[in-house]
Amino acid sequence: MVTQQPPLETEDSDARLVARCRAGDGAAWTALVNRYQRLVYAIVRRVGLDEHTAGDVFQAVFARLVQHLPRLVDPSRLQAWIVTTAKREALLQRRLAMRTVSMTRADADDGADPGAAGPDWEPADDAPIAEAALEHLQQLHVVREGLERLDARCRDLLLMLFRDEDELLSYQEVAGRLAIPVGSIGPTRSRCLDKLRRSVV
Repeated sequence: MVTQQPPLETEDSDARLVARCRAGDGAAWTALVNRYQRLVYAIVRRVGLDEHTAGDVFQAVFARLVQHLPRLVDPSRLQAWIVTTAKREALLQRRLAMRTVSMTRADADDGADPGAAGPDWEPADDAPIAEAALEHLQQLHVVREGLERLDARCRDLLLMLFRDEDELLSYQEVAGRLAIPVGSIGPTRSRCLDKLRRSVV
C-alpha cells in the first residue's frame, strides 16, 4: 500500500520560513528579513518619514515580529501582518514627530510667534496611506521576488530594459552590456516576461 505524501511547500514560502524561524534557524530569520525589508522601508517612506526614522520603524516591526511569530496562526498571511504593522508604526512615528515639532516651536524663546510657520516648514499630510498605494507597494514587492527567482540572464535583461525613463538604455547598450546580439533582445525579453508572469502567479 502506497501512502500518499502531503504536498511539499516551496522552500522559500513564508510558511516554511516561519516554521524554520520557530525552530531557531537563524538563516531562515535572515531570509525573512531580507525578503520584507524593502517593503517595510517603502511603506515608511510613503508616509513621508526620513531614512533615519524608517530605520527605527524597520527595527520596531521586526522586533514585534519576533514576539508575534510563535502566535502567528496563519503563516501564509505574514505579508499582510508586516504591511499592517509597518503602516501603524510609521503613522505612530509621524504623529510623535509632529508633536515634537509642535512642542519645540511652542518653547521657542526668540520672540517669534510660536504658531507661525517658518519659511522651510511644511505641514505633514495627515491622510492615512491609501489602500491603493499599499496595494501598489505589495505588487512591487511580489514583482521583486519574482525577479529574484529568475535566472541571472533574464533578471539582468529585464532590469536593464525596465528602468526609470531618465535611465533607459538603448537596445544597443543592453546588447553590449550583456554580450548578446541586438536582434535577440526582443524574443528573449518576451520569454523572460513569460517566466516572470508564471513566477508571480
